[in-house]
Amino acid sequence: MGEQSVVDRVRKVAAKILKIDESEIKPESHFVKDLGAQSIQSVELVAAFEEEFGIEMDEDEALEVKTVGDAVEFIQKLGGDQ
Repeated sequence: MGEQSVVDRVRKVAAKILKIDESEIKPESHFVKDLGAQSIQSVELVAAFEEEFGIEMDEDEALEVKTVGDAVEFIQKLGGDQ
């Protein structure tokens, strides 16, 4: 089984939490404006990313993450399991 890229895994997690199709999720997609994330879902997304990548995200910093691409960069910066 091939190792999924961080981008693919972020899209998979976001699709599950936001209950939307993965194909709708692009790197430039804004979680709130484009994908319709509610504030409670933002918290769920952070928790899901932490679990998926085995990382701890600072809550304030995590809330600065606005787009899918931002999330990928943030997770890579934190050294999420590559």
